[in-house]
Amino acid sequence: MPTSDVRRTTAAEPLVSPAEFPPDRHFVDGAFRPASGGGFLDVVDPCSGKTIAQTAEGTAEDVDAAVQAAGAAAPGWRRRTPKQRSEILHRIADRIAARADLFARLEAVDTGKPMAVARDDVEQAVDTFRFMAGAVRAPVSAAAEQYAEGHLSLIQREPLGVVGVVTPWNYPLLMAAWKIAPILAAGNTLVLKPSELTPLTTLKFAELTDHLLPPGVFNVVTGTGPVAGARLAGHPDVAMIALTGSVGSGRAVARAAADSLKRVHLELGGKAPVVVFADADLPAAAVALRTAGYWNSGQECGAACRVLVHESVAGRFAELLVEQVGSFVVGEPGAGEEVELGPLVSQAHFERVTGFLERARAQGARAAIGGGALDGPGYFVAPTVLVDVPDGAECTREEIFGPVVTVETFRDEQEAVDRANAVSYGLAASVWTEDARRSHDVAARLDAGTVWVNDHLVLASEVPWGGFNGSGYGRDLSVYALDDFSRTKHVMHNVTR
Repeated sequence: MPTSDVRRTTAAEPLVSPAEFPPDRHFVDGAFRPASGGGFLDVVDPCSGKTIAQTAEGTAEDVDAAVQAAGAAAPGWRRRTPKQRSEILHRIADRIAARADLFARLEAVDTGKPMAVARDDVEQAVDTFRFMAGAVRAPVSAAAEQYAEGHLSLIQREPLGVVGVVTPWNYPLLMAAWKIAPILAAGNTLVLKPSELTPLTTLKFAELTDHLLPPGVFNVVTGTGPVAGARLAGHPDVAMIALTGSVGSGRAVARAAADSLKRVHLELGGKAPVVVFADADLPAAAVALRTAGYWNSGQECGAACRVLVHESVAGRFAELLVEQVGSFVVGEPGAGEEVELGPLVSQAHFERVTGFLERARAQGARAAIGGGALDGPGYFVAPTVLVDVPDGAECTREEIFGPVVTVETFRDEQEAVDRANAVSYGLAASVWTEDARRSHDVAARLDAGTVWVNDHLVLASEVPWGGFNGSGYGRDLSVYALDDFSRTKHVMHNVTR
């Protein structure tokens, strides 16, 4: 399995000084406070496997205190006008932008992602807050009208109340922003539990914005999913639970939410098919997949991880993709701007991804490049292209969530569509063809919440993000997120005289 083309670099100096780390406590009711049980969780540098910080190990009692604070703050926050909430969101965006370098360095050291990826996360977080700040002042709703004779109907949008949020480890700051901004814009308060693996930027966000929001409007409880996350999902005073995470986490949250019949917003995994037809611009597709398949070391739910290419051009496309992948520089985020891929986030995830590669090899797949771990400390896996993949192999059905792209072939259009849809996920997909009619028709037949044509993994705050089937339900970004985090009320006035 060739891996020699991959260069690995090492950082000379730490990215973050001890004074720049956030407090190691919960943020509740406008102040940092210790965990009620006194426990701590280690935060590990994935480049070295060494502990770099600790955070409070949250308990059910800690979650209860945060929910109580959010509930007490909810009436005052919902009475703020859209303009007032918008102005605060703009100030939050300004604060993040002013400390963008610190946020990017913290995100890089916490997750191992390259600085270019971390900076992009920060920029997108700022844009998310700015978009929601504007969108909340321009609501779209049915016009007031006499839909029943002699009765004037008004459609009002109201906050839900307290929203619980659970964010993932792959985009800690950005996924927090995707939830915080529309939740606050819609007039809700919230309690957020970040992943215990990557809590640093969420706590730094709380530290740097604590004077911009009234106490209790935004709260952070750190801890594990089975304890803090489960209590948040099942809490009777939480009106909605919103999670970005794995399918397993989504099932657990939905079950916990069922008893209180609270609303659930789930953005889960993906296994994005990339359907490449014979007439596609193959070099352009290979260049695009170099980014879309391996961004954030493939730890991306919309990653272009499963290529379905017409059998007549499959060999040529695989050659082009391997050529692109062979030029990656893998390394620690502090090693310089040339680093494009970092490590996987944790020892457990490293073992999960390498396990997938071992089983793929046992099932007959061949690594055209990569295929295993890189030498040295940390959780580094070589960027990999798997070819000669048997039909129905595990690596084509399950979300690997690492720097791995599989290449399969198809004979005709219907087979391509059927196989693209033959997985439990439905988050994203892309179609590559120069035939405009085909691009419209095939995109309509793919069962995914986002379908790109002749590109992949391009996002914008103005358009919704979310999936179908096993990828969950609910929408992030765009005005549709404001819809998700609010409720409609119909008020009808009898105006007959």
